[in-house]
Amino acid sequence: QVQLVESGGGLVQAGASLRLSCAASGRTFSNYAMGWFRQAPGKEREFVAAINWIGVTTIYADSVKGRFTISRDNAKNTVTLQMNSLKPEDTAVYYCAARQTTSTYIREYQYDYWGQGTQVTVSS
Repeated sequence: QVQLVESGGGLVQAGASLRLSCAASGRTFSNYAMGWFRQAPGKEREFVAAINWIGVTTIYADSVKGRFTISRDNAKNTVTLQMNSLKPEDTAVYYCAARQTTSTYIREYQYDYWGQGTQVTVSS
């Protein structure tokens, strides 16, 4: 079992930056691929970014490519999503997810563990 806790959300203006963190506990963090997803009001949850177990492979949704950066620190059991040049359409609840694997996944159903989410609101 892996427990995930997100933090770092908030209310910002368009163009600002936010840094989300996801703290993991319960199992060997370095065995897990990690992903960030988001869900806007009235919409389905969508993929944002993913990183493999050693942080070598990263994948981004086209909508955030060039603005968001996913990284991990296996010594601290954390994965981070640095979000720059935020837009109102980035407003959503952001979730981190984990799966014990050496691969990197972008589908919601491919992840086994989820955090409770953190709200990000970007005003225009």
